[in-house]
Amino acid sequence: MKGDNTLKFDKAAESPLEEQSLDYIEAVAGKFPGYRRAHARGNCYQGVFTPNGKAAALTDAPHLQEEAVPVIVRFSNSSSNPNHSDGLTPPKGMAVQFILPNDQITNLVCTNIPVFFARTPETFTEVLELAASAKKGVPDLTSFLKIAKQVPESTAFIDLMKEVRLPASYAMAQYFSIHAFYFINSSGRRQAVKYIWNPDEGMSTYTKKDAIKLLHNFLDEELDERLESGPAGFTLNIQLGNEDDPVDDPTIEWPGDRQQITIGHLSITGKMENCPDDLVFDPTILPQGIECTDDPILHFRHLAYSASSDRRLREKEGRGKGDQASI
Repeated sequence: MKGDNTLKFDKAAESPLEEQSLDYIEAVAGKFPGYRRAHARGNCYQGVFTPNGKAAALTDAPHLQEEAVPVIVRFSNSSSNPNHSDGLTPPKGMAVQFILPNDQITNLVCTNIPVFFARTPETFTEVLELAASAKKGVPDLTSFLKIAKQVPESTAFIDLMKEVRLPASYAMAQYFSIHAFYFINSSGRRQAVKYIWNPDEGMSTYTKKDAIKLLHNFLDEELDERLESGPAGFTLNIQLGNEDDPVDDPTIEWPGDRQQITIGHLSITGKMENCPDDLVFDPTILPQGIECTDDPILHFRHLAYSASSDRRLREKEGRGKGDQASI
């Protein structure tokens, strides 16, 4: 399947920034109706998150007390092109939606790289525009990194991308929230935290040479086979930020010596037949006891996710109810 990579830049420049960013993504990777504009290919799984109560002193959030809650987990390839091979795109995503009492939800969106390449929505869109202007069609990772080098704040991301390796399994990678959040307890005390998922089975990766030889969607197949033998699990840690640790800049990784606390365990029990069409993992949907920081990229994601979902659902409605493209 080929994507339509045409783009009218004069029209994009008049659009809201979130719409511009989606237009540039489509110009770079192609337009694939019915698919998410980022992390296009992925599958959803059901599971249970069981908190251990150790976060209760820091936050009133209902899913971090003592009662287990059901979850939906989506593992995904990072590419905006659903046809991109797992082996060619080492960055992967893990999004978790916690189903809370009273028909409420909250989301935790993570990747296997602990930083982002842009500090502001303007820089993010600028990098995408440069990529769209430089090359039409599916870009390779090396080309994107060369473009990102033009943005000084992307240095840490580029350095990590040079080292990242393809995980041997979605269930054998570490995932990071990138953004910081505030935990707020019953006394009103605020603590900045970042999240880290640690796999029960430990971490394992492929070499670059071996990864290229792998099947297009081998990670999906590997996880499906793994779940036939039993649940896949992760512990959830929070990293506690110090007063001088930046909470508004996702391009900066906090020092590794910051205190970490294990606050619960995730058990993934099985694959869902389909991801719901209207499923959106907006990381700014938060319960009482957790608040967003002033991170501009975090707040921009709310706008971009909404705009992307609107496009995807309009495309789905146009193609008919039986289409399963929105994986």
